[in-house]
Amino acid sequence: MNRTARWRRLAMQAILYLFLAAVVCVAVAPIVWVVLSSFKTNAEILNNALSFPTSFGLEGYRIALELAPLAKYFVNSLIVSGLSTVLNVLVLAMAAYAFARLEFRGKSLLYIILCTAMVIPMTSLMHPVYLVINRLHLYDTKTGLVLVYAALGLPISLMILRSFFLTVPKSLEEAAYVDGAGFVRTFAQIMLPVAKPALASAGVLQFLTAWNEFTYALVLTNSNNARTLPLSLGFFTSQFSYNYTAMFAAISIAVLPSILVFAIFQEQVVNSMVTGAVKE
Repeated sequence: MNRTARWRRLAMQAILYLFLAAVVCVAVAPIVWVVLSSFKTNAEILNNALSFPTSFGLEGYRIALELAPLAKYFVNSLIVSGLSTVLNVLVLAMAAYAFARLEFRGKSLLYIILCTAMVIPMTSLMHPVYLVINRLHLYDTKTGLVLVYAALGLPISLMILRSFFLTVPKSLEEAAYVDGAGFVRTFAQIMLPVAKPALASAGVLQFLTAWNEFTYALVLTNSNNARTLPLSLGFFTSQFSYNYTAMFAAISIAVLPSILVFAIFQEQVVNSMVTGAVKE
């Protein structure tokens, strides 16, 4: 490789790294600004919104917890997001395994219909979902939100899990069958442990979707017993309009858990995407 080609390659790498650094800054800077602002006083925010806090105080968090039932909403979000994630992953793992291994009439058409649900606008489903939840007497309950959120994540979880199961060698199942294991036992004891990366990936995406969902939580609840954390931010902008420190503290409480969940499981998510992209 001559000197000109080497310098051209180094220049391209430098441009690529600069572009990636710019993307990271654009994505991370607002989050860092909100978290830092939650430790500042109102006077500091109004004087210079981009400055660092002179002292890291927790007054904003104390006020936010006093003015709104953030702890209640936080627990509701944990319960609803956690249960909907478990329900979504377990049910769709079984469905994905059936789509990957079994042959039955209408299999391709049914799979296409289920995956097509991903392109249907969520707002167009609000009225029928509201009617169904009402008739099941699940309005303003965590159970209703759990069922709705688990259903909302159906297409993406099904695609991720089915793609992964297709990459698993059939020799594993054949060996289990030779040892006397049935279809259900093979799925539970062989396929599920092997599919941990895909399960983690689908679970993380489902958890983030449920944690950050706002529209259905607003439509399907009307009391603090079932409302989730994103709903609290809806009236923070008016209730805390005079107190930016408390508003930024409330936003930090709502946003940071989802960031931590993705940071912890990002390796499994990446591994699942890479494995699912290579089909044998």
